[in-house]
Order: sequence, then C-alpha cells, then structure tokens
Amino acid sequence: MKALVIEDSRLARKELVEMVSKFLEIEELCEIGNGSEAVEKIKEFKPDIIFLDIHLPGKSGFEVLEELDFVPPVIFTTAFDEYAIKSFEYNAVDYLMKPIRKERLEKAMKKLFLRNLGIQSSSPEKLDSDQQVFVRDGDRCWFVKIEDIRMFESVGNYTRIYFNSEKPLILKSLNYLEGILEDKRYFRVNRQQIINVKYVESIATGFNGKLRITMVSGEEVDVSRRQSTEFKVLFSI
Repeated sequence: MKALVIEDSRLARKELVEMVSKFLEIEELCEIGNGSEAVEKIKEFKPDIIFLDIHLPGKSGFEVLEELDFVPPVIFTTAFDEYAIKSFEYNAVDYLMKPIRKERLEKAMKKLFLRNLGIQSSSPEKLDSDQQVFVRDGDRCWFVKIEDIRMFESVGNYTRIYFNSEKPLILKSLNYLEGILEDKRYFRVNRQQIINVKYVESIATGFNGKLRITMVSGEEVDVSRRQSTEFKVLFSI
C-alpha cells in the first residue's frame, strides 16, 4: 500500500510519516509540504491513502480534492476543530485532530484496512447537524453542513441530496443515511425520502389521514400512511 502525507509543518509531517511508516501494510511512503504541488504529486504517485492537512500553502486541502479526477481514500488532519469534516463519499476514511495520537491513528488505519477487505462498520458514526460533509458529483465538489441539507431522496443505488439550489447524487443508500443522521431533525417520510423538519413550510392532511408536506423550497412530499401517524405523534399534530 502506498501512502502520501500532505502537511506543511515540517515537524508535524516528520512525526506523522514516522507513525505511518510503522504499519506493515505501508510499502511506499511519500511526503509533500504544500497544496500547490499536491495535485500533480497525487497523479504521479497514485497513493492508496492520503493524509491530508486542511490548511496548506498554495491550495487548501479542500481545493486539492476539488481538482482531482479521482479522489483516493483520504484521512483528514488538522489542528482546527471547526473543520469537523465527515463525508458521504467512500473515500473519506476518517478525521484526525492534531497532535495526532498513536491510538487514534491506529483506529483510522483499522477503518482503512477493513474497508479494503470489503468490511464495513456495523455501527457507523452518527453525523451531528453542525458537521460538514464533502460531497462530490462528477467534476463538482461541495462542503456542506448537515443542517443545510433539506431532503434526501433515493434514486436507485444512489441518493440525491437537496441543499440551496443544488441536487447532487451520492453513492449511499437511504437506509444507510437514515442510520447516521441525527434522529430528531430528520424524518423518513416514505420509502424514497427523508426530510429535514427544519425546512417544512406547511402540512396538509388528506381525506385518508395521509399528510402532504410542502418544503420552504417548494418541493411537495407525500408522507406514507404509517409515517403520517408517527409524524403526527412526534409533532403533536
């Protein structure tokens, strides 16, 4: 396995390189100190895992990812806790706060190795509403706060997410997303859709007791009969 450490601090880079090199699975290890050269280095080296600092000279870690045609698995590293980056993309493995502890790095690497074996965590981490996610659809990328996503909609093996005027597709199932979203803010209205109740503008009741919800952005969502009953109980309708 080939690893690339992208970190501008020489001391932090040296420490991380030393820690990563101790994993037997890492056969080749390369390092670079700025974002300006990172894109070409990734294309040339073709790493199996990138340790990516967010604050970099030349280009930020985010800008580096946006310029890639293919994003290798990434472990974000930063000293700033406001960048609590999670991701809906399979290529974001973990997020490490500096100074990086050996035990925390081992946990991140275990996630990577298990994923390479096709083993997914049986209990994925919950996403808090104030966390950001990295979303990539084709050649476009976004960093979006969870609370800014008003709806998730199943489209075959993908899920379409709605935020602002954007509607990108991500390779995650609706069932998976339901399991990691904050329970009280998001509600599964039917088999195809999950809504953020913060963005509900109005609710109408049909003759059969089923609800129809209008979002602030104008989308209309039909709530299944079973979920209509649960919605009424939860929100005292």
